[in-house]
Order: sequence, then structure tokens, then C-alpha cells
Amino acid sequence: MRRTHRLALPRRAQSYLDGRAQATAGQPNVERAWKTARQTKALATVVETLQAMTGPRQRCMYCVDSHGSDIEHFWPKGPYPGRAFLWPNMLLCCTECGRFKGDRFPLSSAGDPMLVNPSAENPWEHLDFDPDTGNLTARYDAASGAPSPKGYATVQLLRLDRREGMAEGYRRAYRRIEAFVNAALSEAVIDPDQLAQQLLLADEHGLLHWCFGPVGANLRPFAALRNKAPAAWAACAAAVQ
Repeated sequence: MRRTHRLALPRRAQSYLDGRAQATAGQPNVERAWKTARQTKALATVVETLQAMTGPRQRCMYCVDSHGSDIEHFWPKGPYPGRAFLWPNMLLCCTECGRFKGDRFPLSSAGDPMLVNPSAENPWEHLDFDPDTGNLTARYDAASGAPSPKGYATVQLLRLDRREGMAEGYRRAYRRIEAFVNAALSEAVIDPDQLAQQLLLADEHGLLHWCFGPVGANLRPFAALRNKAPAAWAACAAAVQ
């Protein structure tokens, strides 16, 4: 999973959403209104903007492994109809993640979402990665001595630790990143900008945030890069942000 920065919608598409949000305010069921709206040019623009946010491969914003096929409502539109036409509530989702999530949306005791929102927060604050299995798990919280509650809820809801095809995609991405760093370490002089560009192109699953974060930074070959070439390390870490 990777942090996805939200783009602004074109004015006409945003005005359309605002109008639909006002028109459907207070309606208990917005499914019919949504199905009608989904056929409009404005919603086609919404999809195009979401696709632009995810990059040329148009990956699902949750798993970052499968093709994002449709608009996903972070707060499900069934239980929360008032959020159906809010742009900040829209993500791009694959069929599998959408099926797992459905209308399930765990909340904390304070009423806050327990699902990681990749367009509003850094997922790696709550998630961890296992290079051996390729699975995503909940990040260990040293302060509480337990896994991150939000990370745990996200992993369970989307089954991020039980999807073999997705895990293989993450493993392959990690191996590509690892290979580029090892190749750079074998050179007498490391070109920081070149290495950073290679890593960004190799990372199709948002793993660089983990590799250059608190956990990955202590593992080979990333720890070796930090010790041997701190300038290259700094350049790569900056490029990831």
C-alpha cells in the first residue's frame, strides 16, 4: 500500500458532485442516484482523476497490486449515504478489495475509521511488510506493546496477509529494489540521483516507504547503503517522500 496524494477535480466535475450531494442530502438510499450519476461525463472525469492519482499502471489504492476498476467509497455509501458524492471519500479500487470490503467499515470507540485511508495518511505508519512471505501485517507499536489497531483492522478487512497472488507481486517488487541497491553497493562511486530514479521505477507497490523507513532501514542492503553512501541514502529517502 502506498500514500496517494489527492488531486483537485476539474471545476465542472466538482460542481456536479456538490450539486448531487445537496440533492441527495437526507435520502436513506442513494443507490439509484449513484447509478444514474455513474453514467455521466462528470463521473467519468472522476475516474480519470483517480487513475491519474495512481500512476500509469492504475493500480488499486488498497492493495496496489491489481488494476483499479471502479470508484470505491471509503465510507461506504450504503451506511453513509451523505458521503456518496464527496470527492475526498472516493478511491480507486480493484474488484477483489471491493468484494472483501463491501459495506464493512470498522470504527473506533471514538467513531474514527479503523481502515487506513491511503489518500489521507501514510499507510506504513500502521502496516509492516514481510520480505520473506510478501505479506502485509500490522505494524508493531512499541508504545503500546501491541500491533497497530488500525493496521490490524486493515489487514483483516482486506486480507492483506492471505492473498498469495498479491504477496508474490510484493515479493517481486522487493527483489527488484533490493537488486538495484546491491548493484549500487558494488560500485566504487554511487550516483544518488540515478539510484533514486531506478528505485522509483522498480517500486510498483509503495515499498520504498517501508525500505527507507524505521524497519527496512535496519536491514540489508539498505543499512549497508546508509553506512557506505549516506548522500545516496539521503537522496533516495527524499525521493520516496
